[in-house]
Amino acid sequence: MNRAALALGSAAALVGWNNAILPRLGLGPRGRAGANGAMAVGLSVAAVAGGVSAAELGWVSVGSGLRVGAVAASVPAAAYPAALMVPAARARMGAGARRADLTEWVFVHIPFGTVFAEELAFRSVLYALARRAFPRGAAALGAVAFGLWHVRPARDAGDSVLGTVAFTALSSLLFDFLRARSGSVIAPALLHLSVNVGGAAAADLAAGRLAR
Repeated sequence: MNRAALALGSAAALVGWNNAILPRLGLGPRGRAGANGAMAVGLSVAAVAGGVSAAELGWVSVGSGLRVGAVAASVPAAAYPAALMVPAARARMGAGARRADLTEWVFVHIPFGTVFAEELAFRSVLYALARRAFPRGAAALGAVAFGLWHVRPARDAGDSVLGTVAFTALSSLLFDFLRARSGSVIAPALLHLSVNVGGAAAADLAAGRLAR
């Protein structure tokens, strides 16, 4: 298989996994987290077996990844507490019910089922394959695939599908920038973790304040 077909096929497989295959498995949150993690690990093993290097996958430059990622992660970490101080923003964040399983969500589902799986699949494997095949269009391929990855989750959550796809596609461009800047998948993973964990915690805090 040539490089272009491999990159495009991998992108299509990721979109199909999250929108068709995974939903049909009928798993709960824990099962989905485990399945996503296993999928990403399997994809990485296949990439290594196919000759993709650790540097291409972003598994080196750990120090740079930690430094760049820490700076990027500090932005949402500071923004969420600030937003909670604004009544209108706090009301929007707290519109839903509080999560009974917030601790598990923050320490298991988000870090492993979301951040680990998505960053390994997209900013590690797909990033490497896309840059081999399309040096100038790799970021666009990753953004489209990452946006479409979120179609079914947005629909299931009752969110705007178009808005979610657009937002996550733009997020992919930022994550790819951090990946390129640092040479490590750790940098986008730290920002991704900060955004998702901070958002979940802030929404729960806001909902708790509104309930009082």
